[in-house]
Amino acid sequence: MKVLANDGISQTGIKHLEAEGFEVLTTTVAQEQLSNFINEHKITALLVRSATEVRKKLIDTCPSLKLIGRGGVGMDNIDVDYAKSKDIHVINTPAASSESVAELVFAHLYGGVRFLYDSNRNMPLEGDSKFKQLKKAYANGSELRGKTIGIIGFGRIGQATAKIALGIGMKVIFTDHQIEEHLISLSFYDGQKIEFQLQKSSFDELITNSDFISIHVPAQKNYVLDKDDFGKMKNGVGIINAARGGTIDEVALIDALENGKVSFAGLDVFESEPNPEIKILMHPQISLTPHIGAATSEAQDRIGIELANQIIALLQ
Repeated sequence: MKVLANDGISQTGIKHLEAEGFEVLTTTVAQEQLSNFINEHKITALLVRSATEVRKKLIDTCPSLKLIGRGGVGMDNIDVDYAKSKDIHVINTPAASSESVAELVFAHLYGGVRFLYDSNRNMPLEGDSKFKQLKKAYANGSELRGKTIGIIGFGRIGQATAKIALGIGMKVIFTDHQIEEHLISLSFYDGQKIEFQLQKSSFDELITNSDFISIHVPAQKNYVLDKDDFGKMKNGVGIINAARGGTIDEVALIDALENGKVSFAGLDVFESEPNPEIKILMHPQISLTPHIGAATSEAQDRIGIELANQIIALLQ
């Protein structure tokens, strides 16, 4: 059986599949040529990340497909229910990249409270001529320890974010449509373990009481944070979005940055991705990454192994 990893797969995952007799193709096929390629090569399993879309038309025109796999959590680029109605297995890797995304959240947070997003732009340009001025400009940073982080969406990634926050001494509050309470367990290198029982807060309680807000929800039809929500937040709040573009009203975010309601934002995803708005890209108070939350070598190895194990279990 042939597996097409159209958006790539780790070498570990490839070896695992090949050891079980699967042929793995890693050619990146353009969306408009994908159905022809699948049919020509009689592909049994199609693996994607966020770049490739697997919609009803592709499913209908590719009768050889028995499995569609998403290397990651969200499956909004796949017509999941329709694929399942055609007896096609649909799998993803919900646990594999949680820690990587959570660490990126804190990369943005640490960079935000110490102005690294701006310092890293200006030091190469003016560090030799305006060192003292820049030193003064970036001298009013703050600490994360002791502050409150509000987590919107408390699935695996939200929980991984909470673990880091608790580990550095932050207060964690969360809101979620399905989870009322959750036991967070922090495990340390020497076997010690500490547990925290967290209770759900209402959405309004979270946005009014948080020093920092991090979004961890699937793709939404409506904004999670809009103009009215920004108005209810603390002055100087920091906003992080490493979930999905379109969950924050970016026009309202720019306004909130301009009027001082929001002190900084960290964005890994964008409303008009893959062509973010120039006002977002050029804003001096926004820390930017190009949708790389799960893009660590460790996470990609875990994703590859998890996909391979599921494919072997379902197709052999």
